[in-house]
Amino acid sequence: MLTLGLSSFTHDAAAALLEDGAIKAAVEDSKLVRFSPGGLPELAMRYCLLKGGIRWHDLDVVAVANRPFKQCLRRLRLPLRHLASIPVASTYCAANRLGALTKQLSDLRQLRHENGHCTFKLLCLEHHLCHAAAAFFQSQFERSLIVTMDEGTDGTAGMVALGKGNDIRVLQTISAPHSLAWIYSKVTELLGYVPHKEEHKTQWLSLEGDPSFKDIFREMMCETGSPIPRLNPRFVDFDATGGMRLSGHFYRRFGLSPDSELSDQVRRDLAGGLQQACFEIIRDLVKYFRSKHAIHNVCFGGGLFQNVILVAALEEELGMNQVFVPPAPGNAGCAVGAGLLVWHSLAKSARRQDVSHVYWGPSYNQHEIHDVITSSKIRFSAPETEERRLQTTIQLLQSGKIIGWFQGAAEFGPRALGNRSLLASPWASYVKENLNDYIKHREWFRPFAIAIPEEDCSRFFECSHLCRYMNSLGTIRSKNNVLPEGFALPGNRVRVHVVQEKANPLFWRLLKRFGEVAPAPMLINTSFNLVGEPLVSKPQDAFRSYFCSGVDALVIGNFVLSKHAVANINKVNVASV
Repeated sequence: MLTLGLSSFTHDAAAALLEDGAIKAAVEDSKLVRFSPGGLPELAMRYCLLKGGIRWHDLDVVAVANRPFKQCLRRLRLPLRHLASIPVASTYCAANRLGALTKQLSDLRQLRHENGHCTFKLLCLEHHLCHAAAAFFQSQFERSLIVTMDEGTDGTAGMVALGKGNDIRVLQTISAPHSLAWIYSKVTELLGYVPHKEEHKTQWLSLEGDPSFKDIFREMMCETGSPIPRLNPRFVDFDATGGMRLSGHFYRRFGLSPDSELSDQVRRDLAGGLQQACFEIIRDLVKYFRSKHAIHNVCFGGGLFQNVILVAALEEELGMNQVFVPPAPGNAGCAVGAGLLVWHSLAKSARRQDVSHVYWGPSYNQHEIHDVITSSKIRFSAPETEERRLQTTIQLLQSGKIIGWFQGAAEFGPRALGNRSLLASPWASYVKENLNDYIKHREWFRPFAIAIPEEDCSRFFECSHLCRYMNSLGTIRSKNNVLPEGFALPGNRVRVHVVQEKANPLFWRLLKRFGEVAPAPMLINTSFNLVGEPLVSKPQDAFRSYFCSGVDALVIGNFVLSKHAVANINKVNVASV
């Protein structure tokens, strides 16, 4: 069975091609078009079909992680409630919602008819059920509790379910507006960051603050004392369009003024209190359903669980390796979830083993890369063998250079996992300052990940399998701490990227080789992109990011580009490549 899963009509739209439940291709549309277009992921769909060597008529099922009619009805409830008191605004809002529904239905109709006579079945699936499927069916658990949470843009903010074998049974849905993720986004905006985009900044800022506001946030999010989050309406104001904003009561309870600028310490404490409150609410919810259903393993899905600090705290509380978060827990992962839901729950097919890698995006052969290099008139070197290429890379890393590393297929999901990465030696002078100030242009409190081979990890860190996808944190073993000062987070924690040889053999070999000349086989690994952009995907993206930033060198396929002279590089004639 060939299934095309789509995450559409929202941010992080994506497509994934599955054959008999095995993921063959997956990519976010924004990585291909370089912004978030919304609607159907046109380029992502084309890539998946091209990668699979198929056409539209070869597909058996197209599964969309969205039900437009239900979403529209859920989002119309509030405007219709205000129709009598505010008729003009409510009617205008309802018309906009119906217009969005018409556009979505038109897109789905076009999907079926613009590609000739297609016989595939088109299925529209519940968004949070796709989140749940992406989490459970990519885990190694045979039976598990499943918790999903996001901002509730489809009218549902979360779900609690039980997964067993190839079946998912819904226990409870959390309706909008009772969304922890929405509150997280509003506080992110209050702190001066961009909502729906920079929640990770709030996450890392929380480590610098005191959770003194925790109890007020819990009052805001747990109005009834039930394990299911329920927004206290006193803390928000609703308008006729269905929109919400923080109310005057919110500002009074926190001792703030809507018009005054927050001090740095208040910003930190708000982030710290919010982070701790979210953790405690989810912890209590999980413990309640764990006890009720006599179950230990837990899978988390939805955008809220891209919060690494939250996942690490839940993992510490609920049990190491008893928690699973998929590689792409946000909306993009719903494309994979939709395909897995069709194969396992609807077709009743047996489950496969857990995911071993996420390199499902575009890849480019040496001729394609060489054509882009020569057409751009870029000077380069081409070491003859992989050994010489690794040797050159290590020489650059040893000399303190920051390297763009572009190899193989692009990663699916929000993390750079060694194929579209910026690499540097943790022991290089001023490496954090250079990365933050001249390349990433980001805040000082945000940490970098440390990549290490799986076989060496236990010597230096204590961490779980979630660190394969950088979805949790590790703890430094103090007796064998070789990292320079400044890499450890509070509690001696660190972002760890565990690299398996079978998943990424070239990056694994680079780490091993670097460990022969460095204190340990570790490299800083951060995303290869310009500020505000998605991860690079094409060679053109890599060259632009390289030349428009302070990156010192670029190792792309078999080619090496450097802004500095590098000795002992074995060069070849361009004509022979």
